[in-house]
Amino acid sequence: MLTAVFASVLALFYIYLSLRTIRLRRGKRIALGAGGDSQMERAIRVHSNFAEYVPLSLLLILMLELQSANKALVGFLGFLLLLGRGVHAYGVSQEVEDFRFRVGGMMLTFASLALASLANLAVFVMGSH
Repeated sequence: MLTAVFASVLALFYIYLSLRTIRLRRGKRIALGAGGDSQMERAIRVHSNFAEYVPLSLLLILMLELQSANKALVGFLGFLLLLGRGVHAYGVSQEVEDFRFRVGGMMLTFASLALASLANLAVFVMGSH
């Protein structure tokens, strides 16, 4: 299953983001929240944003795959999600942020989420006739 591959890679990326945030917390001695530190705030938001978007996106992609959707579509959606999360994480992590990375990452993530949603709806509509 392709979704399992993307879920695994994204899980490893999530662990990386988690460890990066923990390491920063320890280094700055910030136990909870961002402590008014902009670098800490960025690390928290990158980690949280990932956790907010990836589960639903993966669930929708998995639902497509379980309905025997075209492997190329499943792979494309997984790739969009992975690329979107990577670009977003890079962009938001920069102290001097180039918003093109943040916006581009979110556009790729939204594209994966929206296309997976529409594809699932299409499968439902076409299958209910």
